Order: sequence, then C-alpha cells, then structure tokens
Amino acid sequence: MIQVKNLHLMHKKDLRPILENFSFALNPGDKAVVIGEEGNGKSTLLKWLVNPSLVEDYVEAEGERITGGARIGYLPQELPAEEKERTLYEFFCEEEQFFQWSPKELSKLAQELGLPTDFYYGEQQMYTLSGGEKVKAQMARLLLGEPDVFLLDEPSNDIDIPTLLWMERFIRESEQPVLYISHDETLIERTANVVIHLEQIRRKTVSRHTVARMPYREYLSHRENVMDNQMQAALNERRQERIRREKLNRIMQRVEHEQSAISRQNPHGGQLLKKKMKAVKSMEKRFDKVAGQMTERPEEEEAILLRFSPDIRLPAGKIVLDFHLDALVAGETEPDFCRAGLAEEKKGEGTEPAPSRVLARNIHLFVRGPERICIVGKNGVGKTTLLKRIAEELLPRQDIRAAYMPQNYEDLLELDKTPVDYLSESGDKEEITRIRTWLGSMKYTADEMQHAIRELSGGQKAKIFLLKMNLSGANVLVLDEPTRNFSPLSNPVIRQVLRDFGGAIISISHDRKYIEEVCETVYELTEDGLCKVTKDN
Repeated sequence: MIQVKNLHLMHKKDLRPILENFSFALNPGDKAVVIGEEGNGKSTLLKWLVNPSLVEDYVEAEGERITGGARIGYLPQELPAEEKERTLYEFFCEEEQFFQWSPKELSKLAQELGLPTDFYYGEQQMYTLSGGEKVKAQMARLLLGEPDVFLLDEPSNDIDIPTLLWMERFIRESEQPVLYISHDETLIERTANVVIHLEQIRRKTVSRHTVARMPYREYLSHRENVMDNQMQAALNERRQERIRREKLNRIMQRVEHEQSAISRQNPHGGQLLKKKMKAVKSMEKRFDKVAGQMTERPEEEEAILLRFSPDIRLPAGKIVLDFHLDALVAGETEPDFCRAGLAEEKKGEGTEPAPSRVLARNIHLFVRGPERICIVGKNGVGKTTLLKRIAEELLPRQDIRAAYMPQNYEDLLELDKTPVDYLSESGDKEEITRIRTWLGSMKYTADEMQHAIRELSGGQKAKIFLLKMNLSGANVLVLDEPTRNFSPLSNPVIRQVLRDFGGAIISISHDRKYIEEVCETVYELTEDGLCKVTKDN
C-alpha cells in the first residue's frame, strides 16, 4: 500500500540525522506503531509519508515514496491552524464524501465515537472543542473519506476511556493498514503487529531504526534478549582476548629476556630466538585481527534522568485543597497564571471567546497531604476547565508551592525563547550551567538547547514543564494529561518519578497505566459533580 525506499532525513538547522537508509512497506493487515524517544522524528516521518512538502521547511529529505495512488487518511498531532476557525459543519463539508453518507450511517458513526448524532451540523468553532472532541471530529471526518490507509499521529491523545476502547477496536479490526504513533502503552500492546523503532545514539549523532513484524511486548522482550546475548558475547570475547594478551605478553617478555641474555658466541641459539620472536609477532597480528572482529557492546539510547528532590514533602494532615464550585462554566475568561516564574498565558489570536455554558454543578474536591489524585470523565465534560479553576486557586497560595502543566503547552510556554532562556530566572552562569545539566539529563543536545521552543516536539516541550516544576521546588503539581506526549519508552520513567514525588498531585489523565500505577484516588467528573470511582472502572 505504501512503500519507502532508502529514506534519509536530516534536520536542516543542526544537520542532525533523523533517519538514514530507511526502507519499509506498509502492507494490508499491518497495524504498525512508530515508537522512539521525544524528538526522534516520529511525527516527521508520518508527515513526509503524507506529503514531503509538510517537512521541507526544516528537513532535508532524500528517498523514494511509493503510494500507488492510495488515498491516505492523516490525523495530525495538532489541529491545523486553518481549521480552528471553522465551524463543525464547515469542517465536515471539507470532506466531499460527507454528502454521500446517509443520515442513518452518520448517526451510527457518531454514536460509535460517543458524539451527539447532530454533531456534524454544529455551529461551534473547532477551537472551542475540548481536546478529545477535536480528535473525535478529525477521526470522524477521516472515516467519512473512506481512505485506503490510515496514518495517525497520537490518536489516543485527549480522548476519554470509552473512546480509547473504540480506538483500540478500530485499529485492531480495520481492513485498511494503519501506521500510528501513540504514547498509550495499553493501546499499543492491544493493537500493534509491527513495531518501527526510531533511535538516536552516540549523543544523537547517529540514527538507528528497527522494523520488527511482531507485537509490541514481544518486540521489547526480543530486543532485551538480543541486547543481553550481545552483551554476554561481547564480555566473553573480551575476557578471552584479555587471557590471550596476557599469555602473549608473557611469551614475548620471556623471549626478549632470553635474547638479551644469550651470548654472542651462540649464533645458532640467537637464530632460534629470532624465529621464535617472529612467530610471537605473527601471533600478535592474528590476535589484533580477532580483536577487530569482536562483537560490539550493544548501544542503547540513554534513558532520561529525572527525579524530584527527596526533600519535597507535605505533612499528612496539611489541607492542600478544599474546593467548592456551584457551577463549572465553559467560555468564561481564562485565569491568569503569571506566577513563580511562569510566563503569561498566551491568548488565542483572532478568536472570539467561546459561548458560556454550564458543564457541571455542585463540585467539591478535598485534598489532604501528599495525595495523588486523577480526574477522569467524558470528553467535553469540563475536566480541563475544572483543573484551570483549581490551579487558579492553588497558584497564589503562600503556604504551598504549586506548579501547573496545561494540556495545551502553548498556554504558558514562551515559544520564541530557547529552553535555557525559559528555565533561567537570574541568568547567572551557575544557574545556566545547572539548567544545561538538567536538560542534558533529559536528552537534549547542545544544539536543541538553543532551538526556539516552538521548534521542539510535544514531548520535548513536556520535559520543559517537568524541569520547570522541579527547579521551582513545587510541592503540589497540577497536571493536565502529563503523559500524553511522552513516548511509551519514556512513560515508565515518568510514572516512577511521579509515583516517588513527595508532594500532592492533582491530575487529569486517560492513560490507564498512569492511573493504575501513580494515582491513589480517582474521581469522575459528570454533570452532577465529582464522584469517586474504583480504579478498575
């Protein structure tokens, strides 16, 4: 269906190789996941497959792309800017096939996605939708177009758990091949039958890729076994090499000693020693050749290193939050989070405020001590709006130190600054050195530290927020989908870091592993307020 031959991708700004000599065929029945650490080129690869012009501003590309006329259905990671001002109806009218579907078929598709049956005809502008509603709208339009192949960039981002389950079924049962990127390990484990692993090794100077036609967990197990076997072989060969060298050195020293001690009156003995030394030198050359052919130690990408200070603690009896809200209203003026070194929130440009509407009533949330809380709920119910109100209450407090990570990073990030400039408060040399060290531990190269934040991937932006929180010494974290842009390879580290955090966490997530491993208490937001639920719901 789609074939790539000898693809080379190189970043124009720092001449860093993204992909080298990559070849791959997406065949009928393939459900292929692209994995790799943040900034390794996963989204760039998908964009190039859709249309090479999408990456030509920042990437040098060379290689052959064969689609055979296949219609590609592409879900971008972010809603394109030109789509944000359109109403829902205008958005769906962009798809010519929309008018070929019967009302019954449209209604069935809407119900499968958990949308109102009249969703397609709404007058709401796209930018006013929740993150999950935007993903659902884009997926619905893709399906209306009946493509031959699906390329999905983070389809699990922001969608609620019922829609996640639908997405799993869709990918698994789709008759069309699917190539996708996702941070959701559960979704990957349940759907992928091909794994494309993109890596950057040797401090991101060398790119490496692996294509494995096997399920994700099987791939991880196989990879670990291969790495272990390779390391064992490399260690054994080096041990044997050391033994050989020690033996060779003993022989050489003995011959040299005998040569220095032999009398000039014994020319025959001298000739024998000369031959013996020649044999020793020949043996040394053979050993050198064997050493040059030894199994290399396996090279792996360096894991991200992050931990919050163990000194961060909250007393068990400390009241962190006693939050009451009669009505949660969408469309109200956004709160200002200009505090503790955070940038002023970026306001939408050229957009009118969304119309006000009540999302939920009688909300009460009480948090005491170092609790780790997660709020779940259907898309559009107001989880992000609620978390902003909670952050608005917590951030000015003097008895705690709160930090907020929004769902939309651009709300707080100053996109034209570099990561170093954004994280720096005083600008002194010692602080800059410390920030660079932290960024290095999160796998930023020296060049990436000087890129404008707007040029970074979603995962790299998320790392900046975690570092900002860490450097601030926050003991209360307010997190909107904290794992949504981290790779499935980084997410176990992020979960461990948050699980070990000594303060309180109030979060929104649909990441099932995050909910299970990190969160102690889960609330569902409904129209009637917050309701405590068991984690296996």
